[in-house]
Amino acid sequence: MNTKPTGIHHVTAIAGEPQRNLDFYEGVLGLRLIKRTVNFDDPGTYHLYYGDEVGTPGTAMTFFPWAHAPRGRRGAGQVVATAFSVAPEAVPFWEDRLRENGVPVAERIGRFGEEGLAFEDPDGLLLEILALADGDDRPGWTDAPVPAEDAIKGFAGATLLERDRRRTEELLTGVLGFRAVGEDGNRFRYEIGGGGPATALDIVEDPGAGRGNPVVGTVHHIAFRVPDEETERALREEVASLGYNVTNVLDRNYFRSIYFREPGGVLFEIATDVPGFAVDEPVEELGTNLKLPPQYESRRAQLEQKLAPIELPRFGEGARA
Repeated sequence: MNTKPTGIHHVTAIAGEPQRNLDFYEGVLGLRLIKRTVNFDDPGTYHLYYGDEVGTPGTAMTFFPWAHAPRGRRGAGQVVATAFSVAPEAVPFWEDRLRENGVPVAERIGRFGEEGLAFEDPDGLLLEILALADGDDRPGWTDAPVPAEDAIKGFAGATLLERDRRRTEELLTGVLGFRAVGEDGNRFRYEIGGGGPATALDIVEDPGAGRGNPVVGTVHHIAFRVPDEETERALREEVASLGYNVTNVLDRNYFRSIYFREPGGVLFEIATDVPGFAVDEPVEELGTNLKLPPQYESRRAQLEQKLAPIELPRFGEGARA
């Protein structure tokens, strides 16, 4: 059995106000809100998922919004940048769109044959929009408030910041099956699976980097995808055999998960591709209803009263109910 992950499944970050988060990721970036649920470990806050039309693994950006939590700090032991993929001709569109929506572009990026933009979301989370050197034929969400040809297609990759990359590299290139494919100064690139979109992971190595403070505006964890629970359980045994403290398999309704911290401190998750986000509501209604796991359904009225009401952005002919 091949137990190696095949790419990035999702990235989960910490946000502030949920409405502001929704307005930015769906209304400005044009990602579809595909699931509105609660943090399964802290049901007093939302867990919001964004992605393509169905939340295909490799497209899902998710958030725990804690409206009154303090702003965090990016640093060592964290995912410090999350990159989205667009068509090469779409980069100028995104530079204009971000500026028109009051989002300053921090810098233009050029590395490993990629060109793009770096910017921050309203909570200070560092994002990138990249045109991949080998292209990306994924369609993105075609009912987005941006032209289909310019739509975000999903993840390009992500960047970790480490004081010392060596033990993290051993984990990546060993049991997880990544390959070292490039080096640019203190940036080291690794790919998994067959390469291409949502398979690249960069490590920026900086021995003097301060530790990150994981609150609002930082990434909580990054998840890598495997096809099913059988593969996940086999991989869990391999990781545990190396001495890592790995959780049991947890049921997240839309996938099954295990978690462990890599040597530099980044929280890694392994998540299954199945059953997917349409398991509890039809595709056309994804994200429009508050969906609760069975253990919290009896508390629905209490949770709905505690959770801040949010309104879906409305735009064009595809305005959502």
